[in-house]
Amino acid sequence: MQNNNEIDELIKVISRLPGLGPKSAKRIVLKLINNKDELIKPMAKALADVYKNIARCKICGILKSTSIECNFNDCQIIDQKYDKVCVVENISDQWSIESSSIFKGYFHILGGTISSAGQKKDDLLINSLVERVKKSKIEEVILATSATVEGQTTAYYIQDSLKNTGVKITKLAQGLPVGGEIESLDDGTLYSAFKYRSDLNSSSD
Repeated sequence: MQNNNEIDELIKVISRLPGLGPKSAKRIVLKLINNKDELIKPMAKALADVYKNIARCKICGILKSTSIECNFNDCQIIDQKYDKVCVVENISDQWSIESSSIFKGYFHILGGTISSAGQKKDDLLINSLVERVKKSKIEEVILATSATVEGQTTAYYIQDSLKNTGVKITKLAQGLPVGGEIESLDDGTLYSAFKYRSDLNSSSD
């Protein structure tokens, strides 16, 4: 096969995407090359637009337009006002919960877990969550981290960080299987997990 640096580099980049390896990346690249006008051109524009205009909020972690300023006192990303915030590990978890229409409130995306590879406590948006609770009219924090060791460790740390704020802290309960990740759960399981969430304040020292 003739060497082509541009194609090789594109294959390397695509193979870094979740669930894709070199073979899958090669098939995708061939599909793109064979459909330049229909796929590559609009994809290049869409990627450029996202790169330029979309950013992760430094306070709550959700994706936002770069034209919107982050603000502790007044979330400008969501027009409607809520008194609950759901804490999840990743944006994919937020999307899963949103698509189920189970939860109505704010989201706070940590960006991983404390024990995730390469992740430290300071890398996660835990301190900003504490500040958000203090400065906003938040009455309940729902811990929707995964039922993995890493997810539960992170939940315990957040609970301890919020203990002096007076906010009600709950966690997803029945319906969330041990070792389960939020983004992989079906709507029925998520509904049960939210409906029967447990109050952590009453069990804390």
